[in-house]
Amino acid sequence: MKPRSLYAIALMVCWPALQGTAQSEMIKYGDFDQWIVRNIKESRIIGGDTKQLYEIGPNAVWNENKAYTNQGGSPWGTSNVMARVCGITKTNTSVYREKRGNGYCARLETHVEKVKVMGIVNIEVLAAGSVFLGHVPEPITSTSNPMSKLALGVPFNKRPSAVCFDYKVKLTDEPDRIRQTGFSRVSKVEGRDMPDVVCLLQKRWEDEKGNLYAQRIGTMVHRFNKNTDWVNGAKFTIQYGDISKNPDFHSYMGLVSGDRTQYAQNSKGKMVPVKEVGWADANEKPTHIVLQFDSSYGGAYVGSIGTTLWIDNVRLVY
Repeated sequence: MKPRSLYAIALMVCWPALQGTAQSEMIKYGDFDQWIVRNIKESRIIGGDTKQLYEIGPNAVWNENKAYTNQGGSPWGTSNVMARVCGITKTNTSVYREKRGNGYCARLETHVEKVKVMGIVNIEVLAAGSVFLGHVPEPITSTSNPMSKLALGVPFNKRPSAVCFDYKVKLTDEPDRIRQTGFSRVSKVEGRDMPDVVCLLQKRWEDEKGNLYAQRIGTMVHRFNKNTDWVNGAKFTIQYGDISKNPDFHSYMGLVSGDRTQYAQNSKGKMVPVKEVGWADANEKPTHIVLQFDSSYGGAYVGSIGTTLWIDNVRLVY
């Protein structure tokens, strides 16, 4: 046998040891190769067009205006929604199914959504693309407090060391962002727009009145500050315990409050805020995981038109 062949066999035998003991687990439907396509007919008063909404779940096509609930055990929600406001059916699509190789990926894009009905409503709203573990209770019936429309987080009791995924980024040339709510003038928000990814491990509980509380166990927040082609298998470490004194800590990694407050459904099915009340011990076991990808990091109605994040093959590393 040739020396090169012996070397190849030895390398194959030793490869697991060289790679270490880390293992990764794909989140269900996290390869984004399966999608539900919803063909929603908007109200005639705003044109009556049929719009496509893309949901992450088992392959299917829906041709009816019915409220969406997660299908096939999919843990994923998106910012693609059907709304009924003032009797008008309207959609928003900011997450798209996009071909990649032999399968698909998810494209998250910040854009302006418009609806105009003479004498009734005239709204132009900046909408970012968001993919997250959780769901959206449809239909949306108002534009107030948009964070309260997303049920963020799913039950989870493991302790991963990192989040791993493929990504691509396209930033705009704008030095600042805009805030466009549809009900006030467009205003400038200082700072360049960037996509982000947020992973929080929480210990949640509910009191007798249905209020939800949480302590933070694990944290990973990353903002993408440059254009990239596809980066495959990027790994982002989850830090455990109180990280507020760590040298790489930024304020946006802190406990969630104010405009950033997250919402979830309590045991009665009511959407309520999840109040993060402190840092848990680093050795605690979580009850929930929050994992969210956004095309713009600034929260509701803030960003730059055209900022785009592509994601694929989302896994947890142990």
